[in-house]
Amino acid sequence: MPTVTSRRALEVGVLAASVALLAGVAGAAYFARQVVVPKYSRREDLDVRAVRTDGDGSLQIELPATEKTRAAGRYSLWFEQGTGHACLGPVVESDPVRRTVIRAVERVDSGNLKHAAAGIWSGYVYSKPEQLGLPYQDVLIPVENGVAPAWIFDPPAAAKAPGGWAIHIHGMGGNRAGTLRGIPVARRLGLTSLVVSFRNDGDAPPSYDGRYNLGQGEWRDVEAGINYAISNGAERIVLFGWSLGAAIALQTAALSPNSLRVAGMVLDAPVFDWRTTLAANAKAAGLPRSLVHLGFIILQSKTLRWVTGLAEPICLDSLDWLARATELDIPVLVLHGEKDDTTPFEASKKAASLRPDLVTLVEFESEGHSLEWNVDSEKWERSVEEWFRGHPMAGSSPEQAGVQS
Repeated sequence: MPTVTSRRALEVGVLAASVALLAGVAGAAYFARQVVVPKYSRREDLDVRAVRTDGDGSLQIELPATEKTRAAGRYSLWFEQGTGHACLGPVVESDPVRRTVIRAVERVDSGNLKHAAAGIWSGYVYSKPEQLGLPYQDVLIPVENGVAPAWIFDPPAAAKAPGGWAIHIHGMGGNRAGTLRGIPVARRLGLTSLVVSFRNDGDAPPSYDGRYNLGQGEWRDVEAGINYAISNGAERIVLFGWSLGAAIALQTAALSPNSLRVAGMVLDAPVFDWRTTLAANAKAAGLPRSLVHLGFIILQSKTLRWVTGLAEPICLDSLDWLARATELDIPVLVLHGEKDDTTPFEASKKAASLRPDLVTLVEFESEGHSLEWNVDSEKWERSVEEWFRGHPMAGSSPEQAGVQS
């Protein structure tokens, strides 16, 4: 017969196990919600040490020295709760004593940078289309819950490729301005560029559940963009996808009724498989593997949709383009940094090894996520041009692409 002491020890053990189980379930639920609940603001976590005017009257900014702020290339700083934006140029000076770097300020698009105490490091060199200095139009595209705003950039008439369009799809937590980096090269290739917004990005109408679907539902808004392009003369289309936008592009190319018109994809820091990406981020955050797997179960469960607020569960298998690599049937250019801290580079490397006949991988020495263009815009654009001109399907006539007008 158990003693009073042993019974109490058993009760304490059961209680501790129950608490641990509840804590694990709560943690998994939190993880699952973080994946699909849109975030429209970020904490300004980069201190601004000083902003000053140099000898020729141009601005310079002093920032803490980190791998990102020391990186070569062009970047931007959002400040004043997202209302201020400045484009930052190269490092002009480093101070090892203060552990800071000084970068040139190319332009201030909005806000008073001299009053900024902190900001957010970003790859959005262009925050508005007019900053490109190229003619464009604002258009509205009919989508499921209303109309989604978009921009159109036409190439010069002399360079225009008849029927050639590019559709640019931004990433998670951002907006369509993030894709503006890809417009100049598409324009040089003679493509008409359509920069779309999609559900829950703050520009397009929200979905019924107000949740990200990781590409499972968002592709329908890109399909609406394809329909718009076709109605305006598009015969073959190249999808430019950034991060989540790449996952959306992959789904669009597979599911679109107009898939024969999709001639190729340019994917920057793509999500080829959400399990790989989310597990890597969770590991970096110190989350236990068991909690992450429980989170995956929640995301995929119809019964547990109330936890995340999803209208439909996420089918992670259908979003796994490493497992579905044999289904790829058009040329894909992948531009990815080896040190990406959000979307694992190894997934892109694996995709290229699985389908060397279709997937071309170009590696970059960028620090952070989706900053390949920023660290070396010449290499990024040259890679796109060489890939485009080297694939007959990407620049073929409608007849060669198998599309009936």
